[in-house]
Amino acid sequence: MKLYKIKKSNIDKKGLYAKKNIKSGTRIIQYKGKIITNSEVERNPKYDNDKDIYLFDINKRYSLDGDYSWNVAKNINHSCDPNCEVDGTGYKIYVTAIKNIKKNEELTYDYGFSYDEDYKQFPCKCRAKNCCGYIVRSESRWRINKKFRKSSRINK
Repeated sequence: MKLYKIKKSNIDKKGLYAKKNIKSGTRIIQYKGKIITNSEVERNPKYDNDKDIYLFDINKRYSLDGDYSWNVAKNINHSCDPNCEVDGTGYKIYVTAIKNIKKNEELTYDYGFSYDEDYKQFPCKCRAKNCCGYIVRSESRWRINKKFRKSSRINK
């Protein structure tokens, strides 16, 4: 039995939700797609930041393009307070619960975007208490939070 269902999301258009209670450590779904070279990612306009992109870096040479209708896992949204994480073995990527997840709770993980000059192109809509406002990996959010603190003091 599948542990998830697709529903309208409060974060984005669609999301994946738990069909039943899921225990921490449970592997929920495989993130599927086609293996492509990173040089293809660089030269193909399909992977411009102006569009939704469903890419996972596998290693220095290859990525996984998950932009296919048969990849149900692409519907999992980012959260700054995720209940899942992504792990991989070889060329396979899985979404695993890192917390106990209640039935009908939305499945989320940290997309792990790096903090760079383009971070403002990716606003976060997760509404978590610790949300920094942008989809940036947890280890880099302090940089944005520091900027927010400075700008809020200046605006007072």
